[in-house]
Amino acid sequence: MTALITLDDYERAARDVIAPPAWEYLNGGAADEHTLRRNRDAFAGVQLAPRVLNDVSRIETGVRLLGHDLAHPILLAPVAAHSLAHAEGEVETARGARTANAGLVLSSYTSRTVEDVAAAGVTPLWFQLYMQERNATEELVTRVVDRGCTAICVTVDTPTAGPRDRQTRSGFDFPPGLPYRTVQPGDNPCTWADIAWIRRAVKVPVILKGILHPDDAELAIVNGAAAIVVSNHGGRNLDTAPATIAALPRVVDQVAGRIPVLVDGGIRRGTDVLKALALGASAVLIGRPYIYGLAVAGAAGVTAVVDILRTELTQAMALCGVSSVGGLTRATIWREDHA
Repeated sequence: MTALITLDDYERAARDVIAPPAWEYLNGGAADEHTLRRNRDAFAGVQLAPRVLNDVSRIETGVRLLGHDLAHPILLAPVAAHSLAHAEGEVETARGARTANAGLVLSSYTSRTVEDVAAAGVTPLWFQLYMQERNATEELVTRVVDRGCTAICVTVDTPTAGPRDRQTRSGFDFPPGLPYRTVQPGDNPCTWADIAWIRRAVKVPVILKGILHPDDAELAIVNGAAAIVVSNHGGRNLDTAPATIAALPRVVDQVAGRIPVLVDGGIRRGTDVLKALALGASAVLIGRPYIYGLAVAGAAGVTAVVDILRTELTQAMALCGVSSVGGLTRATIWREDHA
């Protein structure tokens, strides 16, 4: 077997072990998949401006986020039905995340209960929410918070699912028995009034995932969001929406440090993590890559994927002459007017 040394290596290996319909679900995007491709291509288009002869003998990747001291700024984004990749599903993912010191956002389409996942000891553990009827929503968020979830991450970019043609052609359907899958995206479209209600209903931070427009970032702050995630749903909803790394600077400028801004979408290299942090993200989330690791090697594969990114981030920081995450600024990004 070829050595697995990059996230793309894990993707190629995972294709051999994930059933074809599940593969199309996990990897497909919306419509013609322009946004899916842009998420990765846009990172490649961002150039770095390395500085030399700084003391980088010690590299610090730790960050503080919503009351948690994290060893590094890489978290695991919510992905539905991990049982598509491994029999133990999210429990196995949580074991790998714990070893990698990576926080996990548990999808509301999880294949394992929050109690089982929390028992694996991953920290922090957040819960991703699709809005349901309000009584059902309140019951669910109360349950997950009582079981150890320290934030609720509301998906706000899915009033309806996008045209996921690859998924439809494959005949994919979710496995039976997902414990919290009581609604489909679009059954209860979320509004700003719902966000204000959720804020009153829970006693933990509420994060809004799916912000691309700076005006929505401002409204998120007005409505009490503790953090936002710049996301286009992995290119799976609105095709021709911008790449997340392209949208990130405008959102960061609007937020102006008032709340943390996270970003997901297309991250495959430590340099991608560095670029996101330099452009103002407090942390990043990865989705598909850790599922590849889960499919190939279970918990150890999840850990390996995170460790690859963290090692590459450390290398990139040293090569850019920056010794701590806090030292990453837009000066680390090359601009043609530097010359």
